[in-house]
Amino acid sequence: MSSVEEFRTEIRDWLREQLDGEYAALKGLGGPGREHEAFAERLAWERHLAAHGWTCVGWPVEHGGRGASIEQQIAFHEEYALADAPARVNHIGEQLLGPTLIDHGTDEQKARFLPAVRAVDELWCQGYSEPEAGSDLAAVRTRAVLDGDHWVVHGQKIWTSLAHESQWCFVLARTEPRAPGARPHAGLSYLLVPLDQPGVEIRPIVQLTGTSEFNEVFFDGATTPASYVVGAPGDGWRIAMATLGYERGASTLGQQVGFRRELTALVDLARANGAVDDPLVRARLVSAWAGLRTLRANALAGVDPSLAKLCWSHWHRDLGELAMDIRGAAGTLAAAGTRADGSYDLEGAYELDDWQRLFLFSRADTIYAGSSEIQRTIIAERVLGLPKEPRA
Repeated sequence: MSSVEEFRTEIRDWLREQLDGEYAALKGLGGPGREHEAFAERLAWERHLAAHGWTCVGWPVEHGGRGASIEQQIAFHEEYALADAPARVNHIGEQLLGPTLIDHGTDEQKARFLPAVRAVDELWCQGYSEPEAGSDLAAVRTRAVLDGDHWVVHGQKIWTSLAHESQWCFVLARTEPRAPGARPHAGLSYLLVPLDQPGVEIRPIVQLTGTSEFNEVFFDGATTPASYVVGAPGDGWRIAMATLGYERGASTLGQQVGFRRELTALVDLARANGAVDDPLVRARLVSAWAGLRTLRANALAGVDPSLAKLCWSHWHRDLGELAMDIRGAAGTLAAAGTRADGSYDLEGAYELDDWQRLFLFSRADTIYAGSSEIQRTIIAERVLGLPKEPRA
């Protein structure tokens, strides 16, 4: 048996044992549009993973990880998804911040932050987007000024996933005025900022799904030590781009297991309600199946991250639209929420079924983590070598 298969068997057996026991009730909870589900319990589960060495498996051993190869990481994420284990709560710290600090942080920063990420003692969120700087990230207006031994931060971030549950945020801020003729991203810095302090306000944003995964975060004189800048001051763009590169790693293979589960359930629904008798529906289901096979082939082949993101986000959005067509008119109706006394709240919250939640949340797939328009520009310019798009 290869070391990869041994690794796969080890995590599969461990997950089976744990999810048939104390944590059985958490199976399938969480995920896109459902981040509110049993959050405290899923946090406890993730700390249980950490206690048994199943967080940060791809990190080097010297930083608390298992030093797993890319093939072993793929096995881990696939088996985790196949076990229907609860959605992770520490993705941003483990998959984004951790690798960034390992490659670009100081020894002090690694010693301070990596153990807490690995143990899931501190949760992180990403402070990139702003009301007028989303995909155009170089246009961020949040500013930070070095005052003695601290940075003082003023500005606003938006679409900040899980900020209301996090203790820390890595913030892209302008620390140097933009000089005439300088590149737009010059003078940005990558700061590590605590959220539990005066000068930080977090406002959850209610989504179409009725939940609040992401937030507005306001910084009004918030501070962080001068040493909590990753890379050199003014070099934040390079660090921020490195973080985005880690975002699309081996964990996307686990994502595709979830996609396959959704597609299989949708085929079952089409058979149950007779929608499969429509030749157009059958053709779209076949196309979705073929598209999913292509996504897996792309991931295993290591295609350009922008191309991979463009492909899976449109595939998933199309699956949500197909789900609504298969559901038919019933898919347009949402159940009213219930009050504590059991009566219906006809004017307040509503409850979505899995297909409605898939449809609504997947509308964002082509926007977050880099919109499709931006991905196409990156592919054209950096992969195909086409002339650069004119800049204003």
